[in-house]
Amino acid sequence: MPAELSPTARALRAMEVLRQRPGVTAGELAASLGVTERAARRYVGILREAGIPVESARGPYGGYRLGRGTRLPPVAFTAPEALGLVMAVLDGQPAAADSDDLVGTALAKVIRALPEGVGRQAAALREHASAAPDRYAARPDIAITSALVAASAARRRVMIAYRSESGREWEAEVDPWAVVVRHGRWYLLCHSHRADAIRTYRVDRVRAVRQSTHTFCPPDGLDPVAALEENLGTGWEYATRVVFDAPLAEVAPWVRPPMGRLEPYGEGCVLVGSTSNPAMYAQEWLPVVPFAFRVEGGPELRAAVAHLATRLTAALTDQPRDPG
Repeated sequence: MPAELSPTARALRAMEVLRQRPGVTAGELAASLGVTERAARRYVGILREAGIPVESARGPYGGYRLGRGTRLPPVAFTAPEALGLVMAVLDGQPAAADSDDLVGTALAKVIRALPEGVGRQAAALREHASAAPDRYAARPDIAITSALVAASAARRRVMIAYRSESGREWEAEVDPWAVVVRHGRWYLLCHSHRADAIRTYRVDRVRAVRQSTHTFCPPDGLDPVAALEENLGTGWEYATRVVFDAPLAEVAPWVRPPMGRLEPYGEGCVLVGSTSNPAMYAQEWLPVVPFAFRVEGGPELRAAVAHLATRLTAALTDQPRDPG
């Protein structure tokens, strides 16, 4: 914490620490403020003099906490915090630089509420920083995302209506374990009762959510990000099987989790998974792997690779010159 902060500013910071960490000890409060324990107690005294009830308890489980019914002042940001917030918003939502954007409108309100000096820097950053949109990002519907998060938090089973990239639509009854954001895309990690298996669905392709009265318990020790990475390449319409003539250790760095599961296979390795978009798999994912491979399945992926090969071969065919 900057040494030039006034006692009032430090007291406000102390109150913020108490709000975030009820039961914080004098030593922990002092460490957060960058002062001695004696000074930390003095800031607690300043809060009490200002009429803010701060309760304290002695003993090994004691500490400070704000009293019930405490009304907190508006949140105060330091310049680095405010600028970091603006940068994070622009990084995740480039359109937030536009005041007509929903997130941009919210960001403008935050900036207007900042102290003049900090707000001026944040406004300048928002106005003059340019953010290139991520063509792979997909923004899901806010209401649907909120409904899925609420169901996950309440551990309530839901019925979702889903539309795949190929246009196929279906309904599924699922246990919504978690909502995970990965590389600009939002995913629902869940257990599908129809398939009796783990599934990952793109939240932007969920058309409707209906919460049921049934409850569920997620797996013990669930790591949502790791589970999502492991299951992104399974459960889709079209099976895939690609054999590489290179050791697994050399191929692995080039294989993304949505492509499937990479396993040893003879002197090389095999990639087994599924996809809802064979054309994308053939055109965008496989060509970047710098090792010889052969596509053994499924028929949809083989057809997509054959179509790509025909196009590329035609591009190299000498065309008859126009006599004119």
